[in-house]
Amino acid sequence: MIQAGIVGFRGYSGAELFRLLESHPAVAPFRMEHRADATATPGPRGRSLHQALPATVEAARASGLDVVFLATPHEVSMHLAPELLREGLGVVDLSGGFRLRYPALHERWYGDPHTDPGLLESVVYGLPEFYRDQVRGSQFVANPGCYPTAANLALRPLIQAGLVERGTPILCDAKSGVSGAGRKASLKTSFCEVGDNFSVYSAFGHRHVPEVLQHSGLEESEFHFVAQLLPTPRGILETIYLRLRPGADAGAVQRCYDDAYLNEPFVRVYDAGNFPDLHAVQHTNFCDLGFAVAAASNTLLVVAAIDNLVKGAAGQAVQNMNLMFGLEEAEGLL
Repeated sequence: MIQAGIVGFRGYSGAELFRLLESHPAVAPFRMEHRADATATPGPRGRSLHQALPATVEAARASGLDVVFLATPHEVSMHLAPELLREGLGVVDLSGGFRLRYPALHERWYGDPHTDPGLLESVVYGLPEFYRDQVRGSQFVANPGCYPTAANLALRPLIQAGLVERGTPILCDAKSGVSGAGRKASLKTSFCEVGDNFSVYSAFGHRHVPEVLQHSGLEESEFHFVAQLLPTPRGILETIYLRLRPGADAGAVQRCYDDAYLNEPFVRVYDAGNFPDLHAVQHTNFCDLGFAVAAASNTLLVVAAIDNLVKGAAGQAVQNMNLMFGLEEAEGLL
């Protein structure tokens, strides 16, 4: 059994991760507490909730952990990841602490200096559909952000196949359930603000933008991203508009996606003119892709849907862990 610690188990992604690992046939999960002011979680009478381990290297060593998941703010991950790696443990970081290649990019988009820039050279970006071979057997994986997971799966095959008219705007209209904002209380995500409402946030300045640029090979001037908040707990639906190059059509797009994802266990492609919705992917590790082409303007519309807590966070983290430890990639997820 793989002994797996979860730091940040009280948050939405961490709780989802614990749920998935509890039923994983090859994993024994342990909660790890990084908050000094945390209170014990109440449980039903007669049932014992295992005491959380301290989120320290000493506790990880004493408990025989093999891997630690960091479902924490990026500041916490930047502190804990180097210590755990030096101890020889595997680390899957669900935060944004190690997703960007360069310290200057991190400081620009996250607003603080990177505290261990040397590690950025050794981390593997954990989008298995693109980097499976690098993830397999690695020690340190940066789990992608939820928005970039959907956007990169939608865009990268098209860019690499040369189907996109470069230099024309790519518009990504991304809508997320409220759990994407995390569990910390705020006015913006309170029930009275979100219920029966629909709002924009982080227009053109969302910190997930550079992940899309890095892994789809786009320039910042080409990609325009707007995030919006849906009055629903979970799920992401992105509608992406771009211009096809002359001569490209719906048939070329269908062949491109089929070639890229026909054998992928967690990406499902729809026939041209059909689109996924949130119900198709909620509580699953799937990314569903649908598209249509407006022939008169050669405009391509791509719709990408994921569950932000599963394929956008905890499920993809399990997918990465499976690869790191030589398990079947889909184990515990299907």
